[in-house]
Amino acid sequence: MTSTVSAASAASGDAATLVPRPVIRVGSWLSLPYSPRALVVGAVSALVLLALSVATLSTGSLGIPVPRLLASIFGEQDARAAFILNIYRGPRLVTAIGVGAAFGVAGALFQTVTRNPLGSPDVIGLSSGASAGAATFGLLIPGILSVPLGALVGSVVAIGLVWVGTGRGFTSPSRMILVGIGVSAMALAFVQFALTRVGSQDAVQLAAYISGTLADRSWSDASVIWLAVVILVPCAVLLARRLDLVEMGDEIADALGARTGLTRTLVVLIALGLATAAVAAAGPISFVALTAPQVAKRLARAPGAGLILSAVVGACMMVLSDYVVQLGLFGVQLPVGLLTACVGGVYLGYLLVREWKKGTV
Repeated sequence: MTSTVSAASAASGDAATLVPRPVIRVGSWLSLPYSPRALVVGAVSALVLLALSVATLSTGSLGIPVPRLLASIFGEQDARAAFILNIYRGPRLVTAIGVGAAFGVAGALFQTVTRNPLGSPDVIGLSSGASAGAATFGLLIPGILSVPLGALVGSVVAIGLVWVGTGRGFTSPSRMILVGIGVSAMALAFVQFALTRVGSQDAVQLAAYISGTLADRSWSDASVIWLAVVILVPCAVLLARRLDLVEMGDEIADALGARTGLTRTLVVLIALGLATAAVAAAGPISFVALTAPQVAKRLARAPGAGLILSAVVGACMMVLSDYVVQLGLFGVQLPVGLLTACVGGVYLGYLLVREWKKGTV
């Protein structure tokens, strides 16, 4: 692996500029531009994630004391440590890291191809479709599919409707967002209809799932999300140079050989794959995909999609949110999605006001 200096593109809105950026090269098949500041921020974020993970495993009456934690993970485990690491908190923590990373990368991809800070899988109806699928197979026609698998089917159907509704697949960002808002509204209306058709106990149980939860996760849930992360995140990184060109505008990108239509479709499919896997593992957790890339960009102050940093920041957000939930500060362990929705909703309001002042919404 060598490091050289070359010209990489950066853009803000429609204005395109050329900014020198270091490039990591692996042979002749991988050329990845990076920012030294982003590397430092990424290293610090990784340390924060490590600290949050240690806190998750060691806090509370069922936690493993920090001095014994490494020996319990890599050495012989007693019955108590085995229960905590293999059943109670270990799968939950690993799933949270994978879900946060998947949502972070998915959001970064959406916001890059749409050139819109409001772009995320939530906006185009994926989360709402997952909720509708969970309501369908969990309440209206139970017994055919499990609730997580029903949520997966619902998210796929919602994205299919967006694909058909735009008339141009995923190649038009503006149409994708507009149709997605409509699909999301219809899906949420369907969820309300389903909740009115069942008893209060069933409705409460479904409400906990469609809010997004990490409670009672198993290693099979962790396997689902990490399989998607291991396969799809490298695919997204390989498209990073094309994404840099797409940020400069379609005409310039096409002139430089980026093939914006094909690139945008591939990127959207990768983002949907990551977001769908995250929903299958933990339910439709809101706003992580929206806020993680924004936080990463503001910390790194670097051009480009910032995929890896968005993944680390997304993982930090998920683990921190779940840690707060497990502390029981609200008197009961709420679904983690309620906490991310409260914080993300405030941030969405800030984004809308900022974009309104800029005249972009």
